[in-house]
Amino acid sequence: MRIDKWLWYARVTKSRSLAQKLATSGHIRVNKDKIASASKTVKPGDVLTIAQERRVLVLKIVALGKRRGPYEEARKLYEDLSPPPPPKTDPPAQPPGQREAGSGRPTKRDRRKMDAFRSDS
Repeated sequence: MRIDKWLWYARVTKSRSLAQKLATSGHIRVNKDKIASASKTVKPGDVLTIAQERRVLVLKIVALGKRRGPYEEARKLYEDLSPPPPPKTDPPAQPPGQREAGSGRPTKRDRRKMDAFRSDS
């Protein structure tokens, strides 16, 4: 089965045209080999590595499927081998360049420090 069709059946992408774009963009590996076309054939046992915006999916194909069904049916087409998401870090107490509320207007010295900080980044 074509990889773009399988991605659509497995509900990795919302549409088949998005699956084609993902396959041709070079963000998918099949068994550690980069693919460049949406017509690459896949079979059960293949491992797909898909680099998306904020995560990396590692999927092992279990079945090919016959239609784009509901999520429960699509979930049976693959086994998810993705690494767990990184732990969330606590945001800093105060973003740099911000002053505490109610601390008044910045002094000339404070303004120079803020200007120097902004010009460095």
